[in-house]
Amino acid sequence: MSEAEPTLTVVVPVYDEAATVRALLARVRASPIDKEIVVVDDGSTDGTRELLRAEEGPGTRVLLHERNRGKGAAVRTGYAAARGRVVLVQDAGLEYDPAEYGVLLGPILDGRADAVFGSRFLSGPHRVLYHRHRLGNGLLTFFSNLVTNLDLTDMETCYKAVRREVLQRITLEEDRFGFEPEITAKLARIGARVYEVPISYSGRTYEEGKKIGWRDGVRAGWCIWKYGLLRR
Repeated sequence: MSEAEPTLTVVVPVYDEAATVRALLARVRASPIDKEIVVVDDGSTDGTRELLRAEEGPGTRVLLHERNRGKGAAVRTGYAAARGRVVLVQDAGLEYDPAEYGVLLGPILDGRADAVFGSRFLSGPHRVLYHRHRLGNGLLTFFSNLVTNLDLTDMETCYKAVRREVLQRITLEEDRFGFEPEITAKLARIGARVYEVPISYSGRTYEEGKKIGWRDGVRAGWCIWKYGLLRR
């Protein structure tokens, strides 16, 4: 890995993921992409922090929030610390597969794209779970597309790979899951070239640690209006 500017920074926001975080980091390290890993622990209380102490080393930095502030806040901390040419967010719950980083990076590294969204709803295999979540995601993506004039199939995807220079042109504000429609709207507003590629998805149940809820969906709808229309 190049110390000055690796190809990729993988930002891993973590909150109470003791059951999965070490396995996830092993999968990230197994990717052959030249990269650094920036883990941001967002005030975990389940032993995650203690596990992360053993994970820090060459190529892996661990940053700590003293209290839980939300995924968006953790992502902002990771973005600020990133040194890679491209920055990508990786959830810690084993739902997204780091083996697919090359698919996400391709359109950026060959000069076609400024940002690439990994869609769970194109042609990749995915675990079948909650129909209501699929409907909610579809509605949020539909309304986001209306205000941004993008034609995405999965606005809420975690996998958004973005050129670091492009990230530096936008200011992000959302602390929780409203981060997803916010960054989408702001990328559209500056005219970023956005691509979408199919990815696989191994979703988890609430019993397995899923954290997003209906209130986050309501907030996402507000963020679509706020950042897509009111900030024009």
